Amino acid sequence: MSGEQSTLSVVVAGGGTAGHIEPALAVADAIRALMPEAQVTALGTERGLETTLVPRRGYPLELIPPVPLPRKPTADLLKLPARVLDSVRRTREVLDRVEADVIVGFGGYVALPAYLAAGPGPLRRRRRIPVVVHEANARAGIANKIGALRAARVLAAVPGSGIVRTGDAEIVGIPVRASITGLDRVALRADARRHFGLPADGPVLLVFGGSQGARSLNDAVSGAAARLADAGIAVLHAHGPKNTLEVPAHPAHDSAPYVAVPYLERMDLAYSAADAVICRSGAMTVAEVSAVGLPAVYVPLPHGNGEQELNARPVVAGGGGMIVADADLTPAFVADTVVPLVGDAQRIAEMGRNAAAAGHRSAAAEVARIVLDVAGAEPNRSER
Repeated sequence: MSGEQSTLSVVVAGGGTAGHIEPALAVADAIRALMPEAQVTALGTERGLETTLVPRRGYPLELIPPVPLPRKPTADLLKLPARVLDSVRRTREVLDRVEADVIVGFGGYVALPAYLAAGPGPLRRRRRIPVVVHEANARAGIANKIGALRAARVLAAVPGSGIVRTGDAEIVGIPVRASITGLDRVALRADARRHFGLPADGPVLLVFGGSQGARSLNDAVSGAAARLADAGIAVLHAHGPKNTLEVPAHPAHDSAPYVAVPYLERMDLAYSAADAVICRSGAMTVAEVSAVGLPAVYVPLPHGNGEQELNARPVVAGGGGMIVADADLTPAFVADTVVPLVGDAQRIAEMGRNAAAAGHRSAAAEVARIVLDVAGAEPNRSER
């Protein structure tokens, strides 16, 4: 920290999607828990979810121009250098204004300008701002690979992400907010079920496909609604705000209801109400579901570079879930495989314990301590 500055200033860079934002905010919360007087500023762009999520969590948000990296040669590639320079200039202005002592980046459009702006330049103080890079995915993105080249510490959720050229990063898991890692599902179970109108007893299957939902999950599970009800399995299904879900009436729904909602505002209550989950396997989803000890049927996105399947493999290898291909998730699969699984209380309990063992509940605090160490700060110390 600079000699004139008495308060640690941390900049977290992880905008765009919840997979980048949530780990950044979890670390921000952990930094404040260790050092309440620390100033934490989030970098973002006007197009990302951070414009809603960051202010809601009580952190100042500084907007910079996004730098999307074209995956294929297009005309946009010719515009990339100018866009990068403009974004780096704007980011340097933010870093100077908040007198940043350390930057912790989580990849994506926002992180790359932050990494590049951390070095000395003609428009800002000469010293380099130390950088900590965290990679949440099983396959590192371009921004984090660039950031890792000059970072003081390079962290990753799982081994083999490829974020560093030789060896591996420090494996710390994915930072998850304290409201999830500290969740007492047993204590909240009754209140959670009342909140959603679910029965106090009997198994509950939670279904969600990310913030926008997933049609394949919607079709497969709703198509097996009758079989689920006949087995006495209630369902809490977040189908996505732009989707609709019609579940045919069934007599057994009186005792095992199928509760369909557009979006789950209270994931803590949703996790507490459930006994098992069907979901995608984005890095943040896998981290949260395993942290709370829920057995899961992971359905990786059928496109992309296959990283979603890689995200779920460690939990599945530890016995905390299973992976099914998107094309194989059908009403018949739900009826023939998921129904017997959820109905087997002993197996579900064992898988839940295995899932919890595979999670990293202390990742946010560990990353926060690393950030403070890199900045030369000491937790709970007012004079620095």
